[in-house]
Amino acid sequence: MKIGIDIMGGDFAPIQTIKGAILAKKELDDQDKLVLFGPKNFISEKLIEYGEEVVDYQIVDCSQTIEMSEDPVKAFIAKTDSSITKGFYYLQNDLIDGFASAGSTGAMLVGATKVIGLIDGVLRPCISSHYPNDEGQDNLILDVGINSDSKPEHLVQFAQLGSLFAKHIMNKENPKVALLNIGEEENKGNSVVKEAYQLLKKESSINFVGNVEGGDLYKNSRVDVIVCNGFTGNIVLKLAESFYNMLADRNIKDSFFEGFNYENFGGTPILGTKKIIVVGHGKSNDIAIKNMILLTGKIIKSKLCEKTIKTFNYDKN
Repeated sequence: MKIGIDIMGGDFAPIQTIKGAILAKKELDDQDKLVLFGPKNFISEKLIEYGEEVVDYQIVDCSQTIEMSEDPVKAFIAKTDSSITKGFYYLQNDLIDGFASAGSTGAMLVGATKVIGLIDGVLRPCISSHYPNDEGQDNLILDVGINSDSKPEHLVQFAQLGSLFAKHIMNKENPKVALLNIGEEENKGNSVVKEAYQLLKKESSINFVGNVEGGDLYKNSRVDVIVCNGFTGNIVLKLAESFYNMLADRNIKDSFFEGFNYENFGGTPILGTKKIIVVGHGKSNDIAIKNMILLTGKIIKSKLCEKTIKTFNYDKN
């Protein structure tokens, strides 16, 4: 297994990304290989400084970086020697099995949709986030940012993609899926959510359990996967993160709120694409980078893409 890492991605790159790669390597199998995209000489010097053998890593020399402030489409096209663009070239040509970056999410989406492409039958990609419940379990919410406006059929596919992720990555057998809504009743919500509800009731590939209100998100394990559009999901995610950060600033430790710490998960895959692509938090430290890499490896080994392709091909037939 070869995992590609954008060494130049993130607010604290390249030092924290290199350190994160070193930490991840210690937890991977000996036959697994990390492929580091970035300035070769600098990366080599740092690996030696941190006591690593350079030959244990594959380094792909890149002279350019796509900055967070740049237009992602223009930068992806113009900066052909950037760590993200080269990473997608390697992924497209099967030189790596998955690619992860804590850099420009926009550029990662450009690569995911324009270079790699969506699985046949998938209408839109989406991203998810873990969140805790009060029984100490992790649940999943999606979409959390890509699709501000979603049609009913998009929400159905998000439910399918989230269910597959919950089953094969989070080890939830027959995960329970619900729509985030303003009430539990079937007739509640706007026209999009109400139509999505009817479609989900008929969808045999998922275990749909109805609507769930925002006030019940964290209370129990009645649901495993929460589905919403990216506008709503991003607000839910950022609000939860703000509470965690507020407590951390006050040196208040709480096991429940620790479940909102992005370091624990490292990143999230772009679901619905033909290959494994994982995006990390822009403020990732070495621990978050390590977990982003380990998550990428776990998804590769689970063959999630192949299982998603099988599900959507079955739906087409």
